[in-house]
Amino acid sequence: MANKILVVDDEKLIVKGIKFSLEQDGMIVDAAYDGEEALDLIKKNKYDLAILDLMLPKIDGLQVCSEVREFSQMPIIMVTAKGEDMDKIMGLEYGADDYMTKPFNILELKARIKAVLRRAKSSSESLPVKNELTAGDLRVDMDSRRVFVGDKEAFLTAKEFDLLELIMKTPGKVYSREKLLDTVWGVDYPGDVRTVDVHVRRLREKIEKKPSAPEHIFTKWGVGYYFG
Repeated sequence: MANKILVVDDEKLIVKGIKFSLEQDGMIVDAAYDGEEALDLIKKNKYDLAILDLMLPKIDGLQVCSEVREFSQMPIIMVTAKGEDMDKIMGLEYGADDYMTKPFNILELKARIKAVLRRAKSSSESLPVKNELTAGDLRVDMDSRRVFVGDKEAFLTAKEFDLLELIMKTPGKVYSREKLLDTVWGVDYPGDVRTVDVHVRRLREKIEKKPSAPEHIFTKWGVGYYFG
C-alpha cells in the first residue's frame, strides 16, 4: 500500500517540487500551506508521515507538532531555513522524529523519509497487541482472564468471565436467557435459566458501582440481557 504523506510549507514551489518527486516514487501526497490547514488535514486524514516547515503562517510548525502529538504519533520531519542547534533541539523536543535544514537535496529527503517510516513500522510491530475489552473503567484482559474495575481487580469465576466476555464482545445485542445458558454452559447442561440470572446478579455485584442501577449489564424485560 502506498505511503500517504503530508507536505506543509508556505513556499508553494518547494511544496510542488517535493510533491512531484515523492509521487514519482509512488507515494500519495497532500499539501498544506499554513499551520491551521495542516492541523485540519491531519485530524481528518490518516497520514504515514508529515514534512513540516518550522516557519508557517497562522500557526508555526512547532505548535502544529505539539498539537499533533496530543492525539497522534504520526512521524514528523521538521524542515527549516534556519540551521542553529537550538532550533533542532526545540523541534525534536516538541515531538519531531527527524530534522532537515533548507536548502536540502531531494534525494536526502527521500532517504530520511524512508528511514523514519522504517523506524515507525518497526516500532509498531514490536509493540505487543493488548487483547483487552474495555468499557469506561471496566477492563477485561482476555489473555490472563482477569477483570479490573478502575485500579481494583474483580475476581470472577470461570462461568462469570465467560458470560461477561460473550455479552461484552457484542454490545447492544440482547441475548435470551436460554441462548446464554446454551452458549456459556452448553446445550447438555442440566440446569435451567435461573442459573443465568444468578450469575448476572453476581456479575453486577462485582463490576457495577451500583448493582441495582447497572451501567454495563442491562435487562431487556421479557427477553434477556445485554451489555451497553
